[in-house]
Amino acid sequence: MATRIRVWDLPLRVFHWLLALTILGAMVSGQLGGNLVIWHGRLGILAAGLVGFRLAWGVVGSTHARFSQFLRGPGAILAYLRGEWQGIGHNPLGALSVLALLGVVALQSLGGLFSNDDIAFQGPFYALVSKDTSDWLTGLHRQGFWAVLGLVLLHLGAVAFYTHVRKEKLVRAMITGDKEVTDPTGLESTHKATPLALIIAVGVGLACAWAASGAWIPPPPPPPVQVPEW
Repeated sequence: MATRIRVWDLPLRVFHWLLALTILGAMVSGQLGGNLVIWHGRLGILAAGLVGFRLAWGVVGSTHARFSQFLRGPGAILAYLRGEWQGIGHNPLGALSVLALLGVVALQSLGGLFSNDDIAFQGPFYALVSKDTSDWLTGLHRQGFWAVLGLVLLHLGAVAFYTHVRKEKLVRAMITGDKEVTDPTGLESTHKATPLALIIAVGVGLACAWAASGAWIPPPPPPPVQVPEW
């Protein structure tokens, strides 16, 4: 008999859907360009904050949100491929996809902070590098779009496979946080995150977003005053 348990906590679910909307908005605004490039930059800053939160939540969050709980070595991956792996949270391949997506989003966000469009947009960190370096990072940022798109399509394909082939209701689980399991062994060792842990993770996320905004960079000096010659 299946037992419904709470696997994904509320902060993790909110993060998941916020990141999904942020990536979608950033991809659309980046491709359309024009005046939307300003929102593209803002979404990049938001993405940096979300990644910072997830990294912190992966350390101090509840059991199934922690990297130490779902990151496994090659042995676990092989066992999963042979159908011998058993677990409740992310499977070993899903864990790799989580790391890949976080890494690519982090790199995309970082690259965008140094970018420019040669018209009106300059990233918050543009003044920290030369124009040639900014142009190079802008090119990498544009190419990174395809890496993000590929990972998103791979993620959606995996969700479709598990939903229609494995009959696992992943979308509903990421909305409600609950998952049906037939063997609840080991659930007694799981724990919820404390309010302090949430405060720490949110603080890390806000700090990352603030740093990405460039608010800490001093403004450029004013231009010299031109003294008229009499």
